[in-house]
Amino acid sequence: MRAGKSPNKKICQRNVSIPECSTGVGFYGNAGHRKRKMVHITEDMIRRRAEHNECEIFSLEEVSLHQQDIERIEHIERWCRDLKILYLQNNLIPRIENVGRLKKLEYLNLALNNIQVIENLQGCENLQKLDLTVNFVGRLSSVESLKENVHLRQLFLVGNPCTLFEGYRKYVVATLPQLKCLDGTEVTRSERILANQGLEELRRRILEQEDQYLRKKAQEEEEANAKQAEEPPTGAPEPQNESDEERREKEFWHTPCAFTPESRLEAHRHLEAKRRAKDKGNEKKVKLPRTLITADGRVLNVNEPKLDFSLTEDDVNKRIILDLAVYRHMDTSLMDVDVQPTYVKVTVKGKVFQLVLPAEVKPDSSTARRSQTTGHLLLHMPRVQGELEVTKSAARPSKNDRRPHRGSADSKQRGRGVAEWLEVDAGGKVDIANIVVAHRRATEGPLDTSGRGPEVDEEPSEAFVDDLEVPPLI
Repeated sequence: MRAGKSPNKKICQRNVSIPECSTGVGFYGNAGHRKRKMVHITEDMIRRRAEHNECEIFSLEEVSLHQQDIERIEHIERWCRDLKILYLQNNLIPRIENVGRLKKLEYLNLALNNIQVIENLQGCENLQKLDLTVNFVGRLSSVESLKENVHLRQLFLVGNPCTLFEGYRKYVVATLPQLKCLDGTEVTRSERILANQGLEELRRRILEQEDQYLRKKAQEEEEANAKQAEEPPTGAPEPQNESDEERREKEFWHTPCAFTPESRLEAHRHLEAKRRAKDKGNEKKVKLPRTLITADGRVLNVNEPKLDFSLTEDDVNKRIILDLAVYRHMDTSLMDVDVQPTYVKVTVKGKVFQLVLPAEVKPDSSTARRSQTTGHLLLHMPRVQGELEVTKSAARPSKNDRRPHRGSADSKQRGRGVAEWLEVDAGGKVDIANIVVAHRRATEGPLDTSGRGPEVDEEPSEAFVDDLEVPPLI
């Protein structure tokens, strides 16, 4: 609808009928259109909106069911007897029903629906506010059903056809003396006194206008049904190209139509068809799990998060540095780092970054830190130094040549003999502090790093007895 025009006129633009944000699956099917399943109010739907009440619906006092394409009010009066506030705006509800047992209900919002008659609210004894903005209430005399709602203070009927009737406000003010505000405007005492003067004559004129509106509406419905019957039931052909689709879309929204519940439902069908077509085109294909290591053991380079990175080698400190440009404000708990001797893998919010390293590194000595200025992830991975290469080694004595126990003469003679040395490649640097002797012979003492060879046991005491029956120590 263009700005400044009332939606109560006979001819209006289609884009007034239903907001674009409304989505769902329910509507009334007309001739030539496929009917869809109605959207019902379910217990699960209400329970999901009762999180503030620990999902208990029997003691719920407020529930919001707006923009759900609901087509009928049902079950609420049985499940939520203590309800005080009920939001049902922007749905497809055609009539007010099944709310008479909500004795504690204070506020009912039914704006932007397809309601044509005010009814079935007499049982809502504590009703204080009723919002029927932009509906299709044409029977203004139906407001007399609200006389029994003695606590009703606010009523909104703006945007309904009945507001165009001559004497509309005076009639409502005189009919409902308990009202304090009508359509957002306060009802003054002088206005109420003037409205009560000549009420019978005013009621007669209202009934005449109401009868004219109903006859005109019935005639419009007959013409619309006849026009629809002439159209082929198969519907319009599918657009062949994008320009054809744009032309049909523009023609649909700019063609004048009657402001009726049927036109609103037709617009809803159109929006729903577009939404379904868009969702179908945007369906994501099931992605196969990405291969990180091939069957033959070859590690692949992967950058799923699409992050910038730089890989440098520090020759001075003999290490490899990886600078990964992760997002500055990302929490570190969303990242996982796995350093292996030949590659590094970083998981960022479930996406894998994997990179093959140019040299072998030490995973246990690697460090990972976040930059406090840029937020980048910095990995420092020391390279593995030169490996030991055995060039010459003396033959080790066989097991049979060993004496059965420590302290024997042969053992002492071997201890005083020439030490066995392990020669290494002169080009590599060997850290002798990290050399570990796996199996130290029984005759050898602790490792001597001074270069003098292994220490020799002292002479046995005079009380030592060499018993040949004692088994040797292994």
